[in-house]
Amino acid sequence: MRVSIVGAGAIAFGMAALLEAAGHEAMLWSPSGQRTQELGGGRTLTATGAISGSFAPHVAPSCAQAMAWAQVVVFALPATGHRFAFDTCVPHVRPGLPLIISSHLSFGALYLNRQLSSRGISAPIIALASTVCTARQRSSTAVHVGTIRSRVDMATLPARSGEAGHQLCTELFGDRFTRRDGLLTVSLGNVNPQNHLAIALLNLTRMEHAQAWNQAENVTPAVGRLIESLDAERLAIAGALGVQVKSVQEHIAQSYQLSQASVAQMNQERYRQGLGVMGPTTAESRYVLEDVPFGLVPTVRLGRAAGVETRLHEAGVALLCAAYGRDFTKENDLLVGLDLEQLGVEALRRLARDGYC
Repeated sequence: MRVSIVGAGAIAFGMAALLEAAGHEAMLWSPSGQRTQELGGGRTLTATGAISGSFAPHVAPSCAQAMAWAQVVVFALPATGHRFAFDTCVPHVRPGLPLIISSHLSFGALYLNRQLSSRGISAPIIALASTVCTARQRSSTAVHVGTIRSRVDMATLPARSGEAGHQLCTELFGDRFTRRDGLLTVSLGNVNPQNHLAIALLNLTRMEHAQAWNQAENVTPAVGRLIESLDAERLAIAGALGVQVKSVQEHIAQSYQLSQASVAQMNQERYRQGLGVMGPTTAESRYVLEDVPFGLVPTVRLGRAAGVETRLHEAGVALLCAAYGRDFTKENDLLVGLDLEQLGVEALRRLARDGYC
């Protein structure tokens, strides 16, 4: 299949390599136009790690060309760029064109659906709870793929497109997808925001000093216990909203093919097996700039809607706002017009399944 990837960072490069290795054609479109300049024209993308080889993805000179060429579109860029990417792509989306958000944050599928509806366009939106692979960009033409996840939760908007969406994802990326009932499950199934909160908060000086540090090695017992306590709040919200999500231990075990243990123990095992990635070397990291406004803030708001206390999530947001000297609660541009707290549980569940209350 022909798959256009909106984005040109590590995950976009990793997905391009994964798709090409599976026999599909990938096309990269960079919204900034900067990160694909050295690809194309005979120059290849080199992948190492879980995927190894040289690939030749196409490079789109414009959004219009990327949309026109594609049989499927994948949004693979930080949530800080989702609204711009959605707004730019929507005028070029044709009816029925499948749109995959990898990974889904802050009910971005609802925002995208509203924009499509305003133009009278109906297209299935597939939301993935996490990226299919983990990756680090080595250069503008090289990517290291850390792992390909064995299981990824997914949901579609509207929910009635679920079977077709599952079949499509399986055709593209293999038999690794678990179909979930609605965006609430996918949104609360994303453990990255809570994990990154604990990792960044307790290693912030390492990030500021640009130290080289292995992330898994530094998920010590103290960091692991904080992650587990944050996870308990997330699981409580899911329970109050009537949705089932994996625990953080289940997520780690399935992502890295490990036996379940404490979060700290599993990360130390990742480190021993060489599965750990290097931690951020700058405070200007997506672990904070993306995951706080687009991951933690929506979780807090879902907690309020469900009547569940999120003391640790709220404290983490407040601490990082103070440390960075900025109000991350006001930096989310996808929740505009979506008053989660006032909807009520049943209306919220309908909205997350069908795109309307």
